[in-house]
Amino acid sequence: MQLLIPVAFGQEQTTKRQLFSLGYAKAPAENGRIAVDGDWTDVAKLNVSLRSGERVLIKLAQFTAKTFDELYEGVYAIPWENYLTVESKILMDGKSVQSALAAIKATGGVAKKAIICRLADKIKTGRKTFSESGARTIVGISLFKDEVTVTIDTSGDGLHKRGYRSLAYAAPLKETLAAGIIDESFYNPEKDEGKPFADLFCGSGTLPIEAAMKALRIPPNANRTFDFEHWVCAPKGVADRAREEGKDNIHWGAKPCIFGGDINPEAISIAKYHAKRAGVDKYIRFAVADARVFSSEQKYGVLISNPPYGERLSDEKAVQKLMRDLGYTFRSLTDWNAYILTSLQEFERWFGKNADKKKKLYNANLLCGLYSYFGKPPKTDGKKESLC
Repeated sequence: MQLLIPVAFGQEQTTKRQLFSLGYAKAPAENGRIAVDGDWTDVAKLNVSLRSGERVLIKLAQFTAKTFDELYEGVYAIPWENYLTVESKILMDGKSVQSALAAIKATGGVAKKAIICRLADKIKTGRKTFSESGARTIVGISLFKDEVTVTIDTSGDGLHKRGYRSLAYAAPLKETLAAGIIDESFYNPEKDEGKPFADLFCGSGTLPIEAAMKALRIPPNANRTFDFEHWVCAPKGVADRAREEGKDNIHWGAKPCIFGGDINPEAISIAKYHAKRAGVDKYIRFAVADARVFSSEQKYGVLISNPPYGERLSDEKAVQKLMRDLGYTFRSLTDWNAYILTSLQEFERWFGKNADKKKKLYNANLLCGLYSYFGKPPKTDGKKESLC
């Protein structure tokens, strides 16, 4: 099978590096999706272990369609009886870019009719309507310049839904985005276990938790289920084996140095609860703390934060002042690296320093900048004081 992995804007190279580490050397990216060849074992492995991919799709067909008749014929030609049953709950998902068939709802309706007719003709039920009371299958119809790509979604719920974040808090950072930002940073606990990690605006705890999961090599989605597990066409137990293999690789003896701070006591309470659900509460030090007075004598740490945006505070000047104070805090951290995700206009001006690298990312459909500041590389002969 050919598997397609949708990735968030700006996360393509990070996700490709993750795929390479999982053994997928050939992974071309096109139109926001990364393609790999695989089988059901790979479907399970990617769903369980991929940190930044949004979903794992099976590509069923690709063809040109400028009319509804061409769309119907192309979808009908797919051997749906190999994947679905007459009880399957079929949900349609789609998008259209620069294509003659621009009406997504109508396109989905034509495609679903083709699927139902194919199943009725091949399974010989004598019916053209089904109860759809069985396992969910999300069928994707994606059109780009009249080229149709048909997929089925093996994940179901997006892969950012790890299962540990159950309590609501303002403006949470998506887990897959957090993991991607961490992987882009100089935080590499495999090479330097003692390297400190700090998030000074930790909110519900996503960044520190994802950092701890990386340090311990915990498969991000080992504690949730996927739609394909309920499909008749998928081998029984393949997801359980992927979970077991991922858990066998966990490094429980790791000693990461991770700090999560927030000025709001409610946020810290929620973050601690989520860390416990993720199984990493013993590896993170959370504290009610003001980012403006954070300090550390330890060198070569990594600071990654998603501070409040102007959209979250009524007074934009308060955000600007907060970023100015955060700049003072960062400059007091000798040789640290910093990665700040924000939508604040002219962030570098308020932070007081031009970024070494800038990148556009989307957080909850809001265009943001990831501003990276690089410190000096660590010396190999210096002693370190732990902030943990």
